Amino acid sequence: MRLFCLLTLFFTLTIQAQFQINGIVTDANNKPLPFATITTADNNNTITDVDGKFEFKINSQTTTFAVSYIGFQTKIIGITSHKKFYAISLLQKTDDLKEVVVSNENPALTIIKKVIANKNKNNPQKKLSSFEYKTYNKLIVTANPDSIDGRIDSSAAYKDFNKKTINIDSSDYKFKEIISKQHLFQTEKVSQYQFGNNKLKETILGTKMAGFKQPVYEIIAFNLQSISIYDSKYELFETKHQSPIADNAFSDYNYKLLDTVPIKGRNTFMIYFKNKKRKTNALEGVLYIDEENFAVAKAVMRIKAVLDISGIHEFEYVPEEKIWFQSNTTFKIVKGKNDDDIKILGGTIQFDGDVEDNFERRKKVASDFTYLISESNNFDIHYNTNPTIKNPSLYIEIKDDANKKPEEFWNQYRKENLDLKGQKTYQLIDSLSLSKRIEKRLGLGRKIINGYLPIGPIDLDLKKLISYNNYEGFRLGLGGVTNDRFSKLFRIEGYGAYGTKDGVFKYSIGSGVLLDKNTNTWLNGSYTDDVREIASTVFAVDKRVFKIYDPRPINISTFYKYIAWKANIQTKIIPKTEAVFELARTYVEPKFDYLYNLNGQLYSSYIMTTAMASIVWAPFSDFMQTPTGRTESDKQFPRFTFQFTQSLPNVLENDFTFSKIDFKTEYEKKYLNGQKTSLLLQGGVAMGDVPITHLYNTMPNNLTKETVIQRITFAGRNSFETMYFNEFFSSQYVFFQIKHGFDRIKIMKKVRPSLVLVTRMAWGNMEKPEQHVGPAYKTLDKGFFESGIELNRIFKGFGLGGFYRYGPNQLLKFEDNIAVKISYVLDLGL
Repeated sequence: MRLFCLLTLFFTLTIQAQFQINGIVTDANNKPLPFATITTADNNNTITDVDGKFEFKINSQTTTFAVSYIGFQTKIIGITSHKKFYAISLLQKTDDLKEVVVSNENPALTIIKKVIANKNKNNPQKKLSSFEYKTYNKLIVTANPDSIDGRIDSSAAYKDFNKKTINIDSSDYKFKEIISKQHLFQTEKVSQYQFGNNKLKETILGTKMAGFKQPVYEIIAFNLQSISIYDSKYELFETKHQSPIADNAFSDYNYKLLDTVPIKGRNTFMIYFKNKKRKTNALEGVLYIDEENFAVAKAVMRIKAVLDISGIHEFEYVPEEKIWFQSNTTFKIVKGKNDDDIKILGGTIQFDGDVEDNFERRKKVASDFTYLISESNNFDIHYNTNPTIKNPSLYIEIKDDANKKPEEFWNQYRKENLDLKGQKTYQLIDSLSLSKRIEKRLGLGRKIINGYLPIGPIDLDLKKLISYNNYEGFRLGLGGVTNDRFSKLFRIEGYGAYGTKDGVFKYSIGSGVLLDKNTNTWLNGSYTDDVREIASTVFAVDKRVFKIYDPRPINISTFYKYIAWKANIQTKIIPKTEAVFELARTYVEPKFDYLYNLNGQLYSSYIMTTAMASIVWAPFSDFMQTPTGRTESDKQFPRFTFQFTQSLPNVLENDFTFSKIDFKTEYEKKYLNGQKTSLLLQGGVAMGDVPITHLYNTMPNNLTKETVIQRITFAGRNSFETMYFNEFFSSQYVFFQIKHGFDRIKIMKKVRPSLVLVTRMAWGNMEKPEQHVGPAYKTLDKGFFESGIELNRIFKGFGLGGFYRYGPNQLLKFEDNIAVKISYVLDLGL
C-alpha cells in the first residue's frame, strides 16, 4: 500500500563556507558531453549528467576546477566571484588515449567482462562470511529558492506606464518564501544492518518524521535503490532493471570507456553504460572500476523519463579485507518530461504536467522546482564478526522505542548538526500536522482503503452498507469492528443485514483477543446467521478487498442459509506466512431445489463440524516488524495458498465424513514499459460425502438470457464471463488464467484506456453424481475455455470487455458463446 511519499535533500552548515556552481559541458559543436569529470585541486569531484549539466559545491578557498572527458583536452576553469553558471566547451584530442586501451576490442567490454568474472571476489555478501554496520539516513523534499529567482518575484498587482494592469500570481512567490525558511518534508533514520548466512537484515534504531508522532511505515519500507551494486537486478525507485554487471548484461547494454580517475588513492576506469534495447525508462550511468581488482569503486545510476531519478553508490577501500565496501548512497528525484500530472508515493508528491487540457504548454509552477533527495552514510563497520541476527526471516525490524529517541541520540549520529532550516522544518511541519490533523487523515486513508470508516472507537464496515443479488434483492446492512481507541488487546465485531427480496434478517457477532503483538496472533470466536453462494471457494487467509461495488454477486441467485459457530487462531508466527486454524459447527439449509442423497437417506438440511487449516506463503516477499505488528513490506511473487478442511465424525452432530484440499498460486511480472503479466493457478479436491453446496462452481459470471445485449453486466475479477451460473459443478477441478495488460493508450488527455488480453481454462470431474438430487448441471471432464479482450478505464473508470467461449463445451448458437461486460476501476487517489 502506497499511502504517502518519500521525500528528500538536506542542506547542512559546514565549518568552511561553501557555495554551489553549476553549468554545462559541450564539445566544439555545442553537443552536450554526458558524464564528463569535474575535479578540484583537493580531489573533490563530480560528473555531468546525461545532458552534460552539473551542480557542484566547492569551498570558498577553491579557485579553479578541471573538466576532463575521454578523447578531449582537459580544461582548467577559473572560478569568478558571484558567477554561478559556467558554459564549458572542450576541444577534441588528435591522439588516442593509449593508457586506457586494454585490448584490441572495445576496452570497456574487456573491463566489464573482468568485473563480472571477479564479482564473487569483490561482492561483500559473497567474499565476507558476515558484516554489520550502522547507517544514518536523511530524506527531504525541498526546492532551491535560487532556482525560482526571476520567475516569481512579486505578489502585487500594479500598472505600467501604458496604464495596463499586470497581475502577478502570488502562489509561487509564497512558495519561494516558504522554501527559503524550511524544507517541505524531512525525515531521519538510524539503522543497524547485519549480514550472515546469506541474509541481510535492517534493524531501525531510531526514526524521526516531520509532522508525525508515529512514523509512516510505508515510507520507511519503500525501496529507493539497491543496497548491493552486485545483484543481478538493480532496483531504482521500486523498479528492477537488468544490472549493467549481470552475467548476461552484454545483451542489454552498450559500454564506453570515458576516462581514468583516482578514487581514494586507487586508479579506476570510468565506464559509461546505456541500455541499447529501451528508449524510455532505460537505465544508464557510470561505473568506476578499480584497475587492479576490477571491483566497483563508485556507481552512478540514472533513469531520465517522466521523472529524472538517480542513485549514487560510493565505496571505501578496506586494505585488510582487500575489498571496496559501501560508505555512502544518494538518491534523488526531480521532474522530467511529462505531459500529464504525476503522483508518486500515494500522491504525497505531485509533479504537474507540462501540457494543459487544451494541449498548450503551461508556465512553470512550484512543482517544477521541487525535488526529493535521500542520503545515507555508513559507519561503525565490522567485518567477519558473525553477529547474532534475531528473527533473520525479517527484512526490516523497527524497535518499539525508535520514534521516542531524544535529541542527544540524533546529535550522536548526525554527520553534522541540524541547521536552522532543518530545525524549522520539524517545528513548523509538526505544528502544521497538529493543526490540520494530518496524522488523523493518514489513519482515515488507511481505513478507507480497506473499507472502513472510523467513528470514535468503532470502524464502520463500508462493505456491509448496501449490495444487491438476485436472491436477497437489495441487501441493506450495518456493521463494524472496534478499533485501538476501544482497546489494543480486545476487539468486538459484527453486522446486521436485511434483504428486501427474501425479507429475512441476517447477522453476525464476534470478538477477538490479542495473544502476541509481534506475530499478530489473535484468538477469535463468532456466531453467524447468513446466506452464501453455493459451491463457492473462500480462502480464510485471503486479504480483505474493498470495492465501491462488487459486481459478480449482482447476478447470483442460488444460495444456502448457514448458522455457524466458529473459533479460530489467526497468526503470522511462521516466517513469511499468515495462517488461520479454525474449528466450526455449521447448520446448512439450501435455498434452492436440492436434496443430498447419502445411502438412500435424503437431506434437505445438514450439520457440518469441521477443522480447517489455511496458510498463505510468500517466500520471495520481504516482511517488516513494526511496534504494531508484522506486515508484508515488499509483496513479491509467486505466492502460494493452501487450505485443508476435515470433517469431524460424531462431533457436535456432524452428518458427513469428508476432506477438502484447496490451493492457489499467483504470479505477477511488471515490465518497465508499463505492461504486466498475471498468472493464476487454482484448484481443489473434495473427497468423501460432500453436498453440492460445498463443492466447486469454478466461478461463473454469465446470465441465462436470450440475447447478448440482455446478458451485458459487470465483469468479475477472475470469473468465467461466458460460463452460465449453475451450468457446471465439480468435486475436483483445476483452473488457469493468464492476463497480459498493456500500458495505457493516450487518445485524449482524460481518455487513456488500457488494453488487457485474457485467457481462462478449467478442467474438472464430479464423483458420485447420483448423490445430488434436483439441479441439472454439466461437468468439466473435457475442459472449458474462453478468451477475451478488456478495454479498461476508457472514461471515468468505466471500460468494456468482450469474451468468447470455445472448445468442447462451445454452444451451438454463435451468439451464446459471446459475453460483453462492463468494467469499472476506481482510483481512490490514496
